[in-house]
Amino acid sequence: MPSNATAGDAPSMAPVHVDHLIADGELAAENAWCVSYDAEALPEQRPAFVPLALWEANQEDTELAPLLPSDCELTAELVKSISAAPAIAIDFPAFTDGRGYSIARLLRERFGYRGEIRAVGDVLVDQLNYMQRCGFNAMALRDDQHPDDALRALNAFSVRYQPDVEERQALFEKRLNADS
Repeated sequence: MPSNATAGDAPSMAPVHVDHLIADGELAAENAWCVSYDAEALPEQRPAFVPLALWEANQEDTELAPLLPSDCELTAELVKSISAAPAIAIDFPAFTDGRGYSIARLLRERFGYRGEIRAVGDVLVDQLNYMQRCGFNAMALRDDQHPDDALRALNAFSVRYQPDVEERQALFEKRLNADS
């Protein structure tokens, strides 16, 4: 669902283009990609993230990439299908829906996906550090989120106790190994 829709609204079928994109830890100069939630028709604007079934039916179009819903089940067949995509978008229909974190982490750690994983939808500054730790390398901010706040949020923590997709060893394990 587009980031400007609420739970009671019917999602707009017009492609959504977000002005503020954080990519690889920096504010991107531009965001060429739009997000289309229309499962029936391809958007005119390209490049575009489109719903999974529509992407699967049009995989030969190199200006399309899959948009995974937050309730997507990553099967081996699905991952094999999307593994060649240059980018994958994962929808956050509400900031309280954390299933997208698990999808990104599975794509990175279990399935070894190395392309762009982009968070789209209801993406808030408060989520960015956790998204990055789960494997997202691009986050399309909701319109009311300020990009300078987003960049500060990404660098708010210098030490992490738990492992993540980049740092596989917990802090206590590092300390134990350093003492050995």
